[in-house]
Amino acid sequence: MERLGTGIGWRPEIADAVERMPGIDWVEVVAENTCPGHLPESLRRLRERGVTVVPHGVSLGLGGADRPDESRLTALAERAEALGSPLVTEHIAFVRAGGLLTASPRLEAGHLLPVPRTRDALDVLCENVRIAQAALPVPLAVENIAALIAWPDEEMTEGQFLYELADRTGVRLLIDVANLHTNHVNRGEDPAAALADLPLEAIAYVHVAGGFERDGVWHDSHAHPVPRPVLDILTDLASRVSPPGVLLERDENFPEPAELEGELAAIRGAVEKGREQGAAPGTQAARTTRLSSMPDTAPARQRLALAQAALLSALVAGTPVPEGFDRVRLGVQARALAGKRADVVAKVAPELPVILGTGYRAAFLGYAHGHPMTGGYRRDALDFAGYVLGAGAVRDARTLGELREWWLERSGSRPRSHRPGVRLARATRRVLLRR
Repeated sequence: MERLGTGIGWRPEIADAVERMPGIDWVEVVAENTCPGHLPESLRRLRERGVTVVPHGVSLGLGGADRPDESRLTALAERAEALGSPLVTEHIAFVRAGGLLTASPRLEAGHLLPVPRTRDALDVLCENVRIAQAALPVPLAVENIAALIAWPDEEMTEGQFLYELADRTGVRLLIDVANLHTNHVNRGEDPAAALADLPLEAIAYVHVAGGFERDGVWHDSHAHPVPRPVLDILTDLASRVSPPGVLLERDENFPEPAELEGELAAIRGAVEKGREQGAAPGTQAARTTRLSSMPDTAPARQRLALAQAALLSALVAGTPVPEGFDRVRLGVQARALAGKRADVVAKVAPELPVILGTGYRAAFLGYAHGHPMTGGYRRDALDFAGYVLGAGAVRDARTLGELREWWLERSGSRPRSHRPGVRLARATRRVLLRR
């Protein structure tokens, strides 16, 4: 397995700092935020220096009931080839539900949600992973996710579930030690027990990130320093196996470069401490994959589709909580999803918080409560603006006019013309319509 070394998540906000950081062997980019034909100059320079770049997908939904979308797989493959990557990564999660399998509206979570650790979910996931592997030009690695909620009546632990997945498909694993800590706090799961169950020789690399605890719930924010318990889990993992690569994730609230370099140094120290405690690097046993024939997954997909649609609908559409789920935790997750939607929409459409001012967040949360996301975040921004315009909640004429112009500019099939003659015709038409 290729040795990656020490890396950091590349983000535009810290691009210059990453280029200047010493000891960066590789970087990871969010696949959906990368355009193969228009790579940022920073990434080009890093590649020219020999820094490995790995695309990390967030929207494939391999743990969902549907088979992977061909267009999303094609896009992921294109990014891997454009970046000259040795592998690509995704998540063991579902991100959408509903649709044909349930005869219900398609819903988007805008977030990575946990799959139930059941035989049905495992069979579906294994088939989806095999479909993805066949479509990609380089090996695939899949990541364990953090979760606020737990599915009732699960049949396996996280370690057992991941072992079965790797054993049946040969897929590599991206182990996020911060997510193991999150699941320890939120779900009472023992990180050491999870590591003991894993096929450690299947690990492609490791994620490390920070978060925060509030009211007994750990939030995997990627916006806070890496805490000591996460570093301790990394040390435990490094005492069992020499990880091919370790990467620091930071998505927002970026500190000064010196602080990021300090976190990288702490990560290197945690790995070295683990190596001193455990076996010498490279002593792990070779692994044989059991590539068995796949069962007929149609019945399992149907059952999984209904279960995931019921859960996601409760989270984003206010339908009743499915039996067996913790209502309080589901409420926390629902509020977190709405808050994340507000934050991401503010990033993809930064004009909206400027136009609406301090009333933006309250207005968006009110909209989100009764309007599930059915497309991407850009569609969500347009739908939100249309909702505010239709609700008549904005009284200020100037704000209303700016919001209407923003919505009209983006809601058509092509941008509105800014030529003086066309602008005059539009203004004349609006005056005539008011008469």
